Amino acid sequence: MGLDKIWVFGEANGDDVASITLEMLAAARGLADTVEVFMAGDGDDYAEELGEHGAETVYSTGDLDGALQGVSVAAAVAAAVEDGDGPDAFLLGTTQDGRDVAGRLSVKLDTPVITNVVGLEADGDQLVGSEPVFGGTVDVKTKNTSGKSGIFLVRPKSFEAEGVGGAEADTEDLDVPDLGAAGAARITATHAEESDGPKLDEAAIVVSGGRGLGQEEAFEMIDTLAKSMGGAAGASRAIVDAGWVPYSMQVGQTGKVVKPTVYIAAGISGATQHLVGMKGSKNIIAINKDAEAPIFAVADLGIVGDVHKVLPKLIEALGNR
Repeated sequence: MGLDKIWVFGEANGDDVASITLEMLAAARGLADTVEVFMAGDGDDYAEELGEHGAETVYSTGDLDGALQGVSVAAAVAAAVEDGDGPDAFLLGTTQDGRDVAGRLSVKLDTPVITNVVGLEADGDQLVGSEPVFGGTVDVKTKNTSGKSGIFLVRPKSFEAEGVGGAEADTEDLDVPDLGAAGAARITATHAEESDGPKLDEAAIVVSGGRGLGQEEAFEMIDTLAKSMGGAAGASRAIVDAGWVPYSMQVGQTGKVVKPTVYIAAGISGATQHLVGMKGSKNIIAINKDAEAPIFAVADLGIVGDVHKVLPKLIEALGNR
């Protein structure tokens, strides 16, 4: 006996489905007989890609006319569950919109949210989530015993997105009920941060700098190296807290989780909180003058040396290729 149905919250990244959605679909396919997606916007725009990754049906709200996504989607899904056959569990990404929808859905369905999930398994007809605690050193398993549909917030890069060649998903309208006062708020403007390279959490190569750089101006070496390799620049929490770089560049437990092909950690000691955000990288290269730095325990290649000497040489070598 296993789960009959899982609903995955679909998010878009421009014209494409967001990677976190595809990752959750990969996990859901191995756990339930039926996997379906619910999302804001026009489901027809994403039905082909979602079907390719195993979704059978896409329930979508259509144009929200500027209304807040969390308010509308949570209300629509709650109404659909009350009117029909809801899923055994909901999977949502640990993103701004995912958190918003999960919290509102929790209140409407009177069921708790299990957060920070990095692993999922079926226990009979219930879903069990694994979440890291104590700085990522221990995983605990949690399931919803209320008898209602469980809501699970999944951390990005916890699963590998992989298409299965499925047919285009069917699409159905998700009716948004009267939202009352909560529906009065409107999005009047949006701002997208400018970037001339790949996004940090999607880049195949990530170069991160830490406190070992010594001063803010030295971070320019990290940015230069990342760009020369066609990658993205990241940072440890220490230099984000120091104001050297914006929070959007932070890798770690309280920042972004990355899983690139190559991760270069320069001047980063390797605190557990940072390792949580990058230890899934396929190849880890650490540069640190402290031969006892914890980062070397997870590194595939370690360079014991001063980043101010190693990085310029590496940048020069790449420039001469």
